[in-house]
Amino acid sequence: MPIRIDDDLPVKKTLEDENIFVMGTGRAHSQDIRPLDILILNLMPLKEDTELQLMRSLSNTPLQVNITLLRTMSYESKNVTKGHLDRFYEDFDSVKNRKWDGFIITGAPVEKMEFENVDYWDELREIMDWSETNVTSTMHICWGAQAGLYYRYGVQKFDLPQKLSGIYEHHTFHKRTPLVRGFDDVFYVPHSRYTGVSKEDIVNNEHLEIVAESDVAGPYLIIGDGGKNIFVTGHPEYDVLTLDQEYHRDLGKGLNPQIPVNYYPDNDPEKKPVKKWRCHANTLYANWLNYYVYQLTPYKWE
Repeated sequence: MPIRIDDDLPVKKTLEDENIFVMGTGRAHSQDIRPLDILILNLMPLKEDTELQLMRSLSNTPLQVNITLLRTMSYESKNVTKGHLDRFYEDFDSVKNRKWDGFIITGAPVEKMEFENVDYWDELREIMDWSETNVTSTMHICWGAQAGLYYRYGVQKFDLPQKLSGIYEHHTFHKRTPLVRGFDDVFYVPHSRYTGVSKEDIVNNEHLEIVAESDVAGPYLIIGDGGKNIFVTGHPEYDVLTLDQEYHRDLGKGLNPQIPVNYYPDNDPEKKPVKKWRCHANTLYANWLNYYVYQLTPYKWE
C-alpha cells in the first residue's frame, strides 16, 4: 500500500530506505482514486518511534492511505520537540468537522493511574464520543484498548502482579472472523504492560467478542459492535528492539525488571532478539483496513 504522509516527516526517509512504498503529496494528487483517510491519536511518549512502527504496519495492502497525526492539547509531551508537534500534528478542533474512514488510538505509559486522573482523560472521552459518528472503525492499542473498553463498555482494568513483558503465544477463535483471516493456529505478539482486563467481563458483555487470546497474556483481539471498535491489548507494531530498549530503560531507573519472556535467545539480554511477530502484525492491520474500513466506509461521506 502506498501510505501518503507529509513529505517532510522525518520517518519518511526511514520508510523509503526500508523499501516501503511512501507516496508524496504531488504523486497522490495525480491519482484519480478515493484514498482512505486514517487518523492516528499518538499518545506514546516516543512519538517518532510510534509513527514509524504504525506506518510500517499500515503499508501492506494495495489501498492508498492518507495518514493524519493527532495530538492532545490538554497534555504537553516531554519527549518530542514542540516544533515536530506543531509541524506534523493536528489538534482535535482541526479534524473534528471531517469524517474519517479509520482511527487509531495508541497506548500510553499511564496504566498505573486511574483513568479519570490522566491529564487528557476528558479530552480523550470527547474524542471517543465524536468517533462514534465520525469514524467508520476505531482501533485501540494497549492502554488505548483498556481506556476504550472502560469508557465505551464499562470493562475495568486490574493491576497485574508484575509487569507483563515479552513475546507471548496466542491462538484464535472463529477463524472465519475477517479480523483474524489468514492467521496461523499459533502466533506471537509483544506485550508490555502493568494492567490487564478480565476475560469474564468481556464475555459477559453482549457487545464484545474475543477473537484471539493468550493463555498467559489473556484476551488479545476484541471486537466491539461488529467492528465499529477494535481492541488490541498488545503491541503487534513493536520493532524488534523496542522491548530491549524498554528493559534497559527500566534497568537504568533501578526498577529491577524481569527479562522479557521468550524474547532474547537463551534468555540472554546480550544476544540480539529474533523478530517473530511481524507477519501477524501486517496481516492484522491489513485485515482491519480491508474488512472493517475499506469495505464498510462510504465512497463519499455525507
